[in-house]
Amino acid sequence: MNRIGITVLLLLCSNVFMTFAWYGHLHNLSKKPWVIAALISWGIALFEYMFQVPANRIGHRIMSVGQLKLLQEVITLIVFVPFSLFYLKEKMSLDYLWAGLCILGALFFLFRTKLFGG
Repeated sequence: MNRIGITVLLLLCSNVFMTFAWYGHLHNLSKKPWVIAALISWGIALFEYMFQVPANRIGHRIMSVGQLKLLQEVITLIVFVPFSLFYLKEKMSLDYLWAGLCILGALFFLFRTKLFGG
């Protein structure tokens, strides 16, 4: 697998843990004191970093920090939208689509020289 593929795969794994660390407590631990939720989230975030740090190190060999960060944001949306819809039972709106299109547009502009030269 190439470096971009490995980076994307690691960032996908990282984002699953990140999403649960940041938002999972809203569903599972809403009745517990916030400090309990924070400690559990912190423990989950450790696994996020076990994927995120190698992903960024591998990705930075072939991408700028801006490209890497924006790729991370696209992956975050890919993970977060289904999580919020199916796990947290949030309602879908067209705003998700518009926000996603804006981020994809930004991704295009940061990667266009790699895609089309120039």
